[in-house]
Amino acid sequence: MREQAVENHGIIGDLHTVALVSLDGAIDFMCFPKFDSPTIFASLLDAERGGQFFLAPDTEGAVKKQLYLSDSNILFTRFLFAEGVGEVSDFMAVGGEGGEQALVRRAKTVRGQINFRMVCAPRFDYARTRHRIERRSEQELLFVPEGVSGLALLLRSDVPLSVENGEDAVATVSLAAGESASFVLQSVQPGGAPASTSPDYVSASFKRTNDFWRSWVGRSTYRGRWRETVNRSALTLKLLTSIDHGSMVASPTFGLPENPGGVRNWDYRYTWIRDASFTLYALHRLGYTEEASAFMNWIEARCAEPRPDGSLKIMYCIDGSADLPEEILPHWSGHGGARPVRVGNAAANQLQLDIYGELMDSVYLYDKFGEPISHDLWANLVRLLDWVCGHWQEPDEGIWEVRGGRKEFVLSRVMCWVAIDRGIRLANKRSFPAPLSRWHEVRDAIYRDIFENFWDPARRTFVQHKGARTTDASTLLMPLVKFIGPTDPRWLSTLRAIEHDLVEDSLVFRYRPKEAAPDGLLEGEGTFSMCSFWYVEALARAGDLDQARFLFEKALGYANPLGLYSEELGPRGEHLGNFPQAFSHVALISAAYCLDRAMDAAGRPR
Repeated sequence: MREQAVENHGIIGDLHTVALVSLDGAIDFMCFPKFDSPTIFASLLDAERGGQFFLAPDTEGAVKKQLYLSDSNILFTRFLFAEGVGEVSDFMAVGGEGGEQALVRRAKTVRGQINFRMVCAPRFDYARTRHRIERRSEQELLFVPEGVSGLALLLRSDVPLSVENGEDAVATVSLAAGESASFVLQSVQPGGAPASTSPDYVSASFKRTNDFWRSWVGRSTYRGRWRETVNRSALTLKLLTSIDHGSMVASPTFGLPENPGGVRNWDYRYTWIRDASFTLYALHRLGYTEEASAFMNWIEARCAEPRPDGSLKIMYCIDGSADLPEEILPHWSGHGGARPVRVGNAAANQLQLDIYGELMDSVYLYDKFGEPISHDLWANLVRLLDWVCGHWQEPDEGIWEVRGGRKEFVLSRVMCWVAIDRGIRLANKRSFPAPLSRWHEVRDAIYRDIFENFWDPARRTFVQHKGARTTDASTLLMPLVKFIGPTDPRWLSTLRAIEHDLVEDSLVFRYRPKEAAPDGLLEGEGTFSMCSFWYVEALARAGDLDQARFLFEKALGYANPLGLYSEELGPRGEHLGNFPQAFSHVALISAAYCLDRAMDAAGRPR
């Protein structure tokens, strides 16, 4: 089977983990049982060794299409032939009882007579651990990995299952119009039985899962333009959220290259402090207060456990643990030959000063739109802000996590200003005790430093870092975080400079790596989808509504057919980097909300 492009995938999940389903009918990426667990299927990263769960017509030449059942995360993959139509539905069961996890796949013939083939070939622990198969019955096979306690997978079907090569389960079935065959892969304890073996399990769990997702979407308070697109982004963000911890992974994948065949292959299955502000903003704007509260609880716990010097790490595991050692999987060939394939993330140990601004902004937004923050959280925030007051002038690796040496980045400086500013606002609003005179002094010093040392009077633009003449798309956040007015002359001239340097139609590069801050990796990169949406929002806030709408709707055309975005887009519109990317969808929601509100305020017709 040929390797599918990143964008040729849909995503399903159960709020514990996700699976990527390709147009070919293969689940070719899945970590289990959690987002950050080792993979059981990873043919997306190595077609021969990674493992996959294949279910599709055993015939070539089909036209293939994917779609979600409306307002849900139940995925359909259709195979259209002149003589018939086959369909595979995929979902991970949610809303049930018993705590077991189940991946449900159903093949169905819509028209004609179609032969389907199923191959379930798990490869445990990033394909580093062998497994044995135990036969339970003609229609049940148990996969038991060697030396891995507590993890076994039971494959159940309503058709006979065979064993191939001692490791894989296979089946073939011929289905006439209206007939179907189901395959359920469930977690069980070795020697145990699944919680449910009811003959109507598939149909009952389908209905329960569909009801869950439709009920969840129904809680959204968004009624503006592009509602279907916003809902799809919200559903995607929900899929990336841990029901156990309230945190959200930046992306559910690792190792997908930011440059075809290149070395920018990172692990994004973690929670970035940076994402908190933007995510909480999006959740509140859509009315998802429960999710925002759960994420806020996770953030509060991180604030209560700073490092010995009083600082925070930039990212954590979904359960809040801080150990993310980076290692290479040398036995894998990589997606499109992109190596090395990494798990873990060494950037966790970087200094990125902007996270304190995003953290404080998230707390400020939660206190404003959610519930009043606690005394204990405030005490921890005062300690963090004291640390910021003493370190805001230091060079760091910045928002883009460069690996080519620290610099004094403008966004890091701006977000340190945001951190102190939000601390002052909170203290005044809630009458919290705080060293306000010092905070005012530091906030004003940062403000002056930015205008004096990061402003290029010749180009009339804020530059990427001290001493540079180049721009950076992260500067688009300056009016969004209220550091500068969206119509301030200095900002408008900066916006023009960014357009000249980094914008191609509706697509925006984050910066020019060879001309600006080097990241230690000698290769190019694509445009960043979240930067495109930041650009739209900056235009909307500046009052250029026609251009903002035009570019926003053009940017929507770069999503995959299911409305999903990776981190970057290549020169042919191909999706690059880990997929789907939470930040891209958060930025989309924010841009849609801002633009819709601005158009209403301007009296534009819906």
